Amino acid sequence: MNVHDSEGIAGLLEADGMVAAADSDAADLVVFNTCCIRENADDKLYGSLGMLKRIKDKRPGMMIAVGGCLAQKDRDLVQSKAPWVDVVFGTHNLHRVVSLLDYAEEWGPVTEILEESEDVTVVPARRDDPHSAWVTIMIGCNNSCTFCIVPSVRGSEISRRPGDLVREVTDLAADGVVEITLLGQNVNSYGRDLDLGGRSTLFADLLRSVGAVEGIERIRYTSPHPKDFREDVALAMAETPAVCEQLHMPLQSGSDRILAAMHRGYNADRFLAKLELARRHIPGLAISTDVIVGFPGETEADFQATLDVVAAARFDSAFTFIYSPRPGTAAAEMEDQFVDPTVIQDRYQRLVTLQTGIGLEINETLVGATVEVLVEGPSKTDAGMRSGRTRTNKLVHFPGSTEAGAMVDVRIERAAPHFLIGALA
Repeated sequence: MNVHDSEGIAGLLEADGMVAAADSDAADLVVFNTCCIRENADDKLYGSLGMLKRIKDKRPGMMIAVGGCLAQKDRDLVQSKAPWVDVVFGTHNLHRVVSLLDYAEEWGPVTEILEESEDVTVVPARRDDPHSAWVTIMIGCNNSCTFCIVPSVRGSEISRRPGDLVREVTDLAADGVVEITLLGQNVNSYGRDLDLGGRSTLFADLLRSVGAVEGIERIRYTSPHPKDFREDVALAMAETPAVCEQLHMPLQSGSDRILAAMHRGYNADRFLAKLELARRHIPGLAISTDVIVGFPGETEADFQATLDVVAAARFDSAFTFIYSPRPGTAAAEMEDQFVDPTVIQDRYQRLVTLQTGIGLEINETLVGATVEVLVEGPSKTDAGMRSGRTRTNKLVHFPGSTEAGAMVDVRIERAAPHFLIGALA
């Protein structure tokens, strides 16, 4: 979602006549679009602003803007800590970035933070990949996960009307896009806030509608919430050819006690039942997840329960995090806030080792198979290799000079935990 917001900011700046600079030393404007899920985002922002001050001291005409979730959270604190910042804007007024820059250029530093969005504002995006695009279907979140600051910085759920979304996807297809990713904090809640003449549109309906757009060959979405994932969505995924056989299902913890403290709305057995439901309807489904280690009060028994669920779930991949207390969240006020860092690091490594082994085992089953790959471009580490992704979102490297955006068949020759290597079939 932050990447898509950054594309929107870049689109607005380009529409105003700006062009991308090679680096910050040559830039007339540097924009930080921030996240605040974890504490290291705060440290990175203020460290980067400190380094930019030296450049701006030499080039006073350079402007600096800070937007996004951390700006929404810190508000006036940004310019208090870094008075050389010209513009601070939040998550609800991204579309005002050019106007705010104009104001700052004329009148001096400005902070503008809105409390809520009245609607989902769509701005022209500058996409790095002409064949792939993000599509925001809703903003905000109505859940109350105790570790998460997103609801307070993104606001309540607001859905876009389905007709507007189908039109946007149709326009993207006409522009050469073949793959879209539908975005929402909890896509399963899509449409519940819309008044459609007594009928509530559902996310499953949207998948089918978007999947019918000619030219769109792949549809992904992120993120669903396990408590809200139901059979109608699994059926829509199975019955809509364009929807990829990929599902991101955040676990967070395998301990029922910790899940209750997190306010996740499910237990371990219910989570595993959701995975079984999805796999029953969608053959070849690849599932990824999120897991937090070191939540307040986590015991060895709690962590072992997480390992047990990860072993039973057999995720293709996992985003693993060490808990980061965020001021303003309920979890930050809980007792037993800090588990011994040595213990946390040991648990984190045990989790990574387990999941890495599972990921490798799953990927090894693909050796000898031929898979469809959407080429993304040259490999980041080897110019003689091309990289792309399968429908199940697995990263594949193969030799050649195939252009980005092409769909090719690749025969898999070797597997690693996080990628596959093959040759054009």
